[in-house]
Amino acid sequence: MFTIEHEFDSTVITLVDDGGVPLQEDVIVNSFTECVTVEQYDARTDTVMKITLSHAQVRDMAAALDLPEGVYAIRERGD
Repeated sequence: MFTIEHEFDSTVITLVDDGGVPLQEDVIVNSFTECVTVEQYDARTDTVMKITLSHAQVRDMAAALDLPEGVYAIRERGD
Protein backbone atom coordinates (compact mmCIF):
# COMPACT_ATOMS: atom_id res chain seq x y z
CA MET A 1 0.00 0.00 0.00
CA PHE A 2 1.20 3.55 -0.61
CA THR A 3 0.04 7.14 -0.33
CA ILE A 4 0.88 10.21 -2.42
CA GLU A 5 0.67 13.74 -1.02
CA HIS A 6 1.62 17.03 -2.67
CA GLU A 7 3.33 19.41 -0.25
CA PHE A 8 4.45 22.99 -0.87
CA ASP A 9 7.97 22.05 -2.02
CA SER A 10 7.80 18.32 -2.70
CA THR A 11 5.74 15.27 -3.53
CA VAL A 12 5.70 12.79 -0.65
CA ILE A 13 5.20 9.06 -1.28
CA THR A 14 4.81 6.78 1.73
CA LEU A 15 5.32 3.05 1.16
CA VAL A 16 3.57 0.95 3.82
CA ASP A 17 4.68 -2.67 4.26
CA ASP A 18 1.42 -4.61 4.29
CA GLY A 19 3.00 -7.94 3.38
CA GLY A 20 3.72 -10.90 5.59
CA VAL A 21 5.34 -10.79 9.01
CA PRO A 22 7.88 -9.46 9.88
CA LEU A 23 6.78 -6.05 8.66
CA GLN A 24 9.30 -3.33 7.85
CA GLU A 25 8.98 0.33 8.82
CA ASP A 26 7.32 2.75 6.38
CA VAL A 27 9.52 4.22 3.65
CA ILE A 28 9.10 7.94 2.96
CA VAL A 29 10.12 9.22 -0.49
CA ASN A 30 10.35 13.01 -0.92
CA SER A 31 10.68 14.24 -4.51
CA PHE A 32 12.06 17.78 -4.66
CA THR A 33 13.00 19.81 -7.74
CA GLU A 34 16.72 19.13 -7.26
CA CYS A 35 16.79 15.67 -5.64
CA VAL A 36 14.89 12.75 -4.13
CA THR A 37 15.29 11.63 -0.51
CA VAL A 38 14.40 8.21 0.89
CA GLU A 39 13.87 7.86 4.64
CA GLN A 40 13.13 4.92 6.95
CA TYR A 41 13.03 4.69 10.74
CA ASP A 42 15.58 2.25 12.20
CA ALA A 43 14.29 0.85 15.50
CA ARG A 44 17.71 -0.64 16.35
CA THR A 45 19.35 2.79 16.49
CA ASP A 46 16.18 4.84 17.14
CA THR A 47 17.06 7.13 14.22
CA VAL A 48 15.70 7.92 10.79
CA MET A 49 18.09 6.83 8.04
CA LYS A 50 18.12 9.09 4.96
CA ILE A 51 19.71 8.85 1.53
CA THR A 52 19.67 11.49 -1.19
CA LEU A 53 19.51 10.60 -4.89
CA SER A 54 19.63 12.71 -8.02
CA HIS A 55 16.72 12.33 -10.43
CA ALA A 56 19.12 10.55 -12.82
CA GLN A 57 19.93 7.98 -10.10
CA VAL A 58 16.21 7.38 -9.50
CA ARG A 59 15.69 6.91 -13.27
CA ASP A 60 18.57 4.41 -13.40
CA MET A 61 17.27 2.52 -10.35
CA ALA A 62 13.80 2.23 -11.89
CA ALA A 63 15.30 0.89 -15.13
CA ALA A 64 17.57 -1.54 -13.24
CA LEU A 65 14.62 -3.23 -11.53
CA ASP A 66 13.64 -4.88 -14.83
CA LEU A 67 17.07 -5.77 -16.24
CA PRO A 68 19.29 -8.85 -15.87
CA GLU A 69 22.77 -8.74 -14.33
CA GLY A 70 25.20 -6.53 -16.25
CA VAL A 71 26.55 -3.01 -16.73
CA TYR A 72 24.30 -0.46 -18.41
CA ALA A 73 24.19 3.22 -19.39
CA ILE A 74 21.02 5.05 -20.33
CA ARG A 75 21.47 7.36 -23.31
CA GLU A 76 19.08 10.12 -24.23
CA ARG A 77 17.73 9.86 -27.76
CA GLY A 78 17.82 12.93 -29.96
CA ASP A 79 14.56 13.71 -31.72
